[in-house]
Order: sequence, then structure tokens, then C-alpha cells
Amino acid sequence: MKFKLSGLLAVLAVLAVPTLSNAQSEKPIQIALFAPVQIFNAETSITGIRINLIYGVNKNVTGIDWGLVNKLTGNMTGIESGMVNLVDGNFTGIQDGWVNITGKNFTGLQWGLYNSSESMKGLQVGFVNSAGSLNNGLQIGLININKSGVPHKFLPIVNYSF
Repeated sequence: MKFKLSGLLAVLAVLAVPTLSNAQSEKPIQIALFAPVQIFNAETSITGIRINLIYGVNKNVTGIDWGLVNKLTGNMTGIESGMVNLVDGNFTGIQDGWVNITGKNFTGLQWGLYNSSESMKGLQVGFVNSAGSLNNGLQIGLININKSGVPHKFLPIVNYSF
């Protein structure tokens, strides 16, 4: 009986190892002075809050991303506020900064001096707004660019696609 219980515990421990390592790749908080001087490395995903005093890099953030320069190599879901916000992947939520750049799909509100997204669904408000394609979106600013040209490639003040 003792041998069977030990064997069962050993099997459960082995099965639990991948679960523990996956749980460790996602953290509830990140604080960065500048990358790589940050609590967790750049491959870590944050679900909670990330504070970048100068410059921080992480994979994904779900929650609040705040700092001077915010860089994500993956996706963002939530609110991102900083002077420069750079997201290589998809973004869902609110992006507020002087420069906001999302490399793939953006859904929500981009608010800043310069806003850019590969695919935009939502609202861009700034001096210069740029989208690879504007899908069910509205751009309000001095210069509004919709690279797909559907229905308009460029319009000052307001550009749209519905």
C-alpha cells in the first residue's frame, strides 16, 4: 500500500511540473527601470499591472500597462498609457500616449499625437492616424490615412469605414 501511494504521488508530481512551469511564465505585476533591469524577463506575460519607469519589455499584458516607453512583443488587452506604446501583436482596449503603434489588429481606442495600426477597428484620435486597413473604424485628426483605400485612402479631419 505504501509503495502504491508513493508511486501515485511520483506520477502526480511529474504531471504537475508542466503546469507549474506554465504558471510561472505569467506574473501579476512587473516593474521595470529599463529593459533588462526589470523584475521578470522579457519573455514573461503579465496579467495585472506593469509599470515601466523608463522602458520595459514583456511578451503579453492583460490589465494595465503604464510607463514612459511600453514595449510588448506579443498582445495587449486592457489599458496602456505612456509616452510611447509599441505592441507587436494584437491590441484590445485603450491605448493612450504620444506615439501608439500596434503591429497587427487593434480593437478599441487609440488616443495620441501619432497612432498607427495594421488593422483598425474602433476609434483613432490624434494629429496623425494611420491604419493598414480601417474596418468599422473612425479616424479623427489632422492627417488620417487608410492604406487599403476603402472607402478613402486619405481624408483630413475625419476618415471612416463602416
